[in-house]
Amino acid sequence: MKLAKEIDRVVIRIAGDSGDGMQLTGERFTQETASFGNDLSTLPNFPAEIRAPQGTLAGVSSFQLHFADHDILTPGDRPDVLVAMNPAALRANLGDLHAGAILIVDTHDFSKRALTRVGWESNPIEDGSLESFAVHAVDMTQLTLDAVAGSGLSRKDAARCKNMFALGLLSWMYSRPTEGTLDFVRAKFARRPEIAEANIAAFKSGWNFGETTEAFGHSYQVKPAVVPSGTYRNISGNLALAYGLLAASQRSGLPLYLGAYPITPASDILHELSKHKGFGVRTFQAEDEIAGVGAALGAAFGGALGVTVSSGPGISLKSETIGLAVSLETPLVICDVQRGGPSTGMPTKTEQSDLLQVMYGRNGESPLPVIAAQSPGDCFNAAIEAARIAVTYRTPVFLLSDGYIANGSEPWAVPRIEDLPTIDPDFATSPNGPDGEFLPYLRDPVTLARPWAVPGTPGLEHRVGGIEKADRTGVISYDPDNHDFMTRTRQAKVDAVAASIPDLEVEDPGHDARVLVLGWGSTYGPIGAACRRLRKSGTPVAQAHLRHLNPFPRNVGALLGRYERVIVPEMNLGQLSVLIRAKHDVDLVSITQVRGLPFQAAHLATQLQEVISQ
Repeated sequence: MKLAKEIDRVVIRIAGDSGDGMQLTGERFTQETASFGNDLSTLPNFPAEIRAPQGTLAGVSSFQLHFADHDILTPGDRPDVLVAMNPAALRANLGDLHAGAILIVDTHDFSKRALTRVGWESNPIEDGSLESFAVHAVDMTQLTLDAVAGSGLSRKDAARCKNMFALGLLSWMYSRPTEGTLDFVRAKFARRPEIAEANIAAFKSGWNFGETTEAFGHSYQVKPAVVPSGTYRNISGNLALAYGLLAASQRSGLPLYLGAYPITPASDILHELSKHKGFGVRTFQAEDEIAGVGAALGAAFGGALGVTVSSGPGISLKSETIGLAVSLETPLVICDVQRGGPSTGMPTKTEQSDLLQVMYGRNGESPLPVIAAQSPGDCFNAAIEAARIAVTYRTPVFLLSDGYIANGSEPWAVPRIEDLPTIDPDFATSPNGPDGEFLPYLRDPVTLARPWAVPGTPGLEHRVGGIEKADRTGVISYDPDNHDFMTRTRQAKVDAVAASIPDLEVEDPGHDARVLVLGWGSTYGPIGAACRRLRKSGTPVAQAHLRHLNPFPRNVGALLGRYERVIVPEMNLGQLSVLIRAKHDVDLVSITQVRGLPFQAAHLATQLQEVISQ
């Protein structure tokens, strides 16, 4: 057996045609890495088409994994290892490699025609253009065909096992466990044992190739990370969000009702919650976005934890019904998993461009709270917080995620359900008026929330609708002064949420920073990694990250005023900066990108340093 070289971290990317199993390969490698105990972060990247054009740059799918023996925050900037399954995968990803990176290339499809299709006049494996990398040219396709010979599969189906060969080779290179993958393959193809055995044969062939060939002098070992004791699992953002909604249902005693229409990248939340009927969850895959949010609002009016999920285009369609929820003052959780826009834009790419939409994208004065998750695992806590605010203050709440954290994954400490906060629906059970009548808009003096009266409760019969209502009684009113009062009261109710959220905290290890980097949502990891780089190089810098975007925490203005300069990186053209400037007199510098990809920590650190040095 070859000796393993110990390293502290590595970034691996595997790339090939969409539909050839790159995401499955990455996910399996990630699962084994999580079970081994490494800290990790992932970045799946794939086209919108189910089966994009084969052998083309537009059809390349990739999966990047960064794992380490210490705390990490991002999927990594540049791969240390690239596995390219064809010329297009190599061409699309070659520019991201640093000098000295390991490059493993499947040479099987490097024909003149395939090279020409991606713009190469000569074979880069042979013309010296890859000399700055440690290149391993391996005919993985042929080795796979040899390994599964006699399986009874057609040549086409047999060749599709090459992703498992690559997974076996990577598993050997980085000393990953294998039993979990073998069990997964057997379970996945339980009804097609010949396919299961072919994939297992390909996987073992890849492992054995690494162990026996002279091309790879040694394997590598990344020790488990040191983390607080507890039960951990690997979790994606969408899965964590679904679990958070389920936990909120349990802690509130409210049945969970999800009304949604499938849309990338939010559909996995619908898929996951549909599995949990045993917890009283009801899911409705509606005929369109409007029907989905309407059903969720109706369920909320009837006493359920009403939820709808979508992405930017679907949120546009839901806007009228969300405005109705503002008017009804009924709890509703609206999850927006943001993606590249406008219109259908780039459905599988990430962006943070819906912030102003969720703040103001409805007719009339229709304020509602907005919160954002900062990482895959944090989607769990953010979902519970969204439900708490919605139920406590009787209001729709926007919960923002995005494609980066929705599809990405990280280790997550599984909480005990009894340690999670309780959420009290505090249903109205008896008339509240001075003369024994029920006043549906008589408000709590602290939260300004109106009563939540479940239809059918004796003595609490009432009528609500989208037309303006009179204070206290809820009857239709066109009185100008009443409309002014109700409008200001709905705004005051949202403002009152600030009393129940924590102050914004600052990370400033040296307590001497004059510059603050302020972020929200999924920029948390890149900003944190960039600030670590600056501090290591001797530049003091503080970091703060907003979860509550409407209302802001009460100390935001005072906190921002303590710094000479505030820098706001966003994956949009400066939407948080607009909101901050509207409320506070602060010298802001925006750093923005809309590339469909998260910030790279090294590049962001350079941008931050340039601003600080001015």
